[in-house]
Amino acid sequence: MPARPFSVESRVSPTRRAISILLWTALALLAAGCERPWNSPYPDAATDADVLYRAFSESPRHLDPARSYATDEATFTEQIYEPPLQYHYLKRPYTLIPRSATRVPEPQYLDADGRPLPADTPPDQVATSVYTIEIQPGIRYQPHPAFATTADGAPRYSALTEADLAGIDSPADFEHQGSRELKAADFVHEIKRLASPEVNSPILGVMVEHIQGLADYAEQLRSIRADLPADQHLDLTRYDFPGAQVIDDHHFVIRVKGVYPQLRYWLAMPFFAPVPAEVTRFYNQPALAAKNITIDTFPVGTGPYMLTVNNPNRRMVLEANPNFHGERYPTEGEPGDRAAGLLDDAGQPLPFIKKVVFSLEKESIPYWNKFLQGYYDSSGISSDAFGQAIRIDSDGEPHLTATMAERDMRLATTVLPAIYYLGFNMRDDVVGGLDEKQRKLRQAISIAIDYEAYVAIFLNGRGIVAQGPLPPGITGASQGRAGTNEVVYDWNDGAPRRKSLDTARRLLAEAGYPNGVSRDTGRPLLLHLDTPATGPEFKSQMDWMRQQFDKLGIQLVVRATTWSRFQQKTADGNVQLYFGSGWMADYPDPENFLFLLYGPNNAVDEHGQNIANYENPVFDRLFRQMRDMPDGPERQAIIERMIEIVRRDAPWVWGMFPRQYGLYQGWLANAKPNAMANNTVKYLRLDAEQRARMRRLWNPPSLWPLVAGGLLVGLLLAPGLWIHRRRERATVRRPLDEAR
Repeated sequence: MPARPFSVESRVSPTRRAISILLWTALALLAAGCERPWNSPYPDAATDADVLYRAFSESPRHLDPARSYATDEATFTEQIYEPPLQYHYLKRPYTLIPRSATRVPEPQYLDADGRPLPADTPPDQVATSVYTIEIQPGIRYQPHPAFATTADGAPRYSALTEADLAGIDSPADFEHQGSRELKAADFVHEIKRLASPEVNSPILGVMVEHIQGLADYAEQLRSIRADLPADQHLDLTRYDFPGAQVIDDHHFVIRVKGVYPQLRYWLAMPFFAPVPAEVTRFYNQPALAAKNITIDTFPVGTGPYMLTVNNPNRRMVLEANPNFHGERYPTEGEPGDRAAGLLDDAGQPLPFIKKVVFSLEKESIPYWNKFLQGYYDSSGISSDAFGQAIRIDSDGEPHLTATMAERDMRLATTVLPAIYYLGFNMRDDVVGGLDEKQRKLRQAISIAIDYEAYVAIFLNGRGIVAQGPLPPGITGASQGRAGTNEVVYDWNDGAPRRKSLDTARRLLAEAGYPNGVSRDTGRPLLLHLDTPATGPEFKSQMDWMRQQFDKLGIQLVVRATTWSRFQQKTADGNVQLYFGSGWMADYPDPENFLFLLYGPNNAVDEHGQNIANYENPVFDRLFRQMRDMPDGPERQAIIERMIEIVRRDAPWVWGMFPRQYGLYQGWLANAKPNAMANNTVKYLRLDAEQRARMRRLWNPPSLWPLVAGGLLVGLLLAPGLWIHRRRERATVRRPLDEAR
C-alpha cells in the first residue's frame, strides 16, 4: 500500500537559535558599517550633514562681551556678536572693514571750545575726537525670549519664578521667542556696561583714559550701586554720560579725549558689540541666575550664529541665526589667494556652514587621532604629532609629510602677532637699572641665550627669533638688515648671525663679572628665574636654560610656580628674572606692544602690563608722541628710534614670535589663518559627502573580533550540536524502520 507521507515536527533548538542570532547580528553590524563608521563619536548625526566639527580644550569662563577677554572665549563670542567693525578675512596687512557699521569711521577733531579742526591738526592741539558710527539698517537679533512680548507690548518674561522655569534649561526652551531690529542705543548701552560695577569689565582701566567722562560715569555707577538693595540691579538706561550718546536709531557717537586712533581697533572687538537693555533686564532675574542662565552662558547677538547648546564639560553647539542679515564672501585678497582657491566663492552669501559642534578634548593625543580619522575638520599640531605631520626642508621651511599629503590634508602657517620672552625686573639691584654695567650684564645674557636652538629643540621650529618687540606684520616692524638687533647680532652673508660667546664674556667682564664671578665680592653671580612652567616637558626647558647661563659662568636658580602665583609675583615686582610670559596683540598697532615697556604702565606702581618695570624717560616721551600719530614716515621714524633704545637697554631677552601651524581636511574650503580675527567660521565651506566617504575609507569595520568571537562560540557549541544532530538522526530512523 502506498506509504503515508513522512513528516517531522518543525522545531528550532536553543543552539540553532543562538547561532542564528549571532549571524543576524553580524549581518546587521556589517550593513550599518557600510553606512556609518563603527567608531563614529557622533552616532546621532547624519553622515552628510552640513556640520563643522571642532574641539575646545578649556571651558569658556565668560561669554558676556563686556567681560570676555580670552582667545578661547572669542572662538564663540565672535561668531555671535557683531561690533561695528571687523578685519578683512584675506587681506594682509590686517585691514579694518565694516561689520554692523556702514563704514569705518573717521574722527572729527575739535578744539577746547568745541570748534571743528582739520584732519591734519597736530595731536597736541586736539581737545576731543568725535567718532560718529552709522549702523546698517535692517539688522535683527537672533530669536530669544528677552524680546518676546504680550499683546500690549509688555515683556512676556519679566517676573519669572522658580516654578515658571520648570523644564527650562536654556533660552531656547521658552515657548515664546522674539526679535527686533538693531538700534544705536544697543551699542551705547554696551559702552555703559563697561563702567558698571556689576560687570567688572577688564578694559575699563584702559577706556577711562580715552573715552570722555567714562571715569566719572564709573564712579557715579559705583555710588548708585552702593545704595541699591542687594537684589536690585542698575538700570543703565536711566544714566547717561557724554562719552557715548545716541543720535538716532542708526547713529551714535563716541567722544575721545585728545587723539586716540587705536579706538577703531577696539571697535572690532566684542567689547563694543551691541547688547540691548531688554537682554540685561531678562538675565538679571534671580530665578534665571539660579539656573545659570545668564548672558555669560547664553549670549544674544545679531551675528551669523547663535549658541544653542552650552555644556562646557562636554559639548558646545553653534547654529545658524535664522535672522542673520546676510554678508558676502570677499571678492579680493592678497597675492596668491586666487591661485589657492580662496576666491572661488567670491561674492557668495554667508555663512556656508549651518551648524558647528565643539567637543571637549583635554588631551592632545585623542584629539589628534580623531582628526586623523576624519572626525575633526581641522587641527593644530602638537609636539608629539609634529614629526608625523610635518617635514622641514633644507631651508627650514615646513611641508606636509607624504602620509598627510596622500590624505589630501592642507597646511597653513602664519606668524602670530605675539611675543614670548625672558624679562629682567628693572628695579632689581643686580640685573635692573640703566647704568652701563647693568646694561652690559643684560646684553651679555641676551647674546648667550641661543633662542635659535630653543625654537628648534622645544618648538619644532614653530617660531621666529625676535629682533625686538614688534612681530612681522605690525606697523613699524622692519625686516632684513634694517630690522636686525645689532646689540645681539651681526649681519653676515645676508642674514643675522648671533654674536659670539667671546663677545658676551667681554660684556660680562665689563659689567664687573669676569667669568661669572663678581669683581667686588669674589663670589659667583647667582640669579633667580621665576617661571610658571611645571612638569617634565618644562623641566627639560629649564635644564636647557641653566646651560645657557652656565656658558657665562652664571649660576641660575629656577623657581617654578603656578600661573596665578607667577602673576602675583610679577605684579608685586618680587622677581629677578622671569620666563614664560608673553603677549598676544589686541590689535595690529605698534602701540599695543610698545606700551608693555612704557614707564607709567609699570606693574609695581600702576598695576599695568609693564611687568619688567622698565622706565626710560626718552622712550616714554617718544611713546606718548607716537601713540597719537597716524601711520606714516614720521611715526615710523619715531618707532625705529624707540626700538633702538630698548635694544640697547635690553629689558627683555627678546625671545621669539610664535608661528602657528594649522592642518585642514581636504573637504574644508576657504581656510586661511587670520591672527586678528576670530569671526571666521562664516567663511568656511565643507563638502559633507566627501567627508562621509573619507571617513568610511579611513575607518573600515574591524571584523576580526566578530570572526574570532564566532569561531570561539562555534567551538564551544560544537559538542552540543554534534549530540543534537545524532538525536535528530535517531528520531528520523525510527519512523523509517517502522515504515519498512
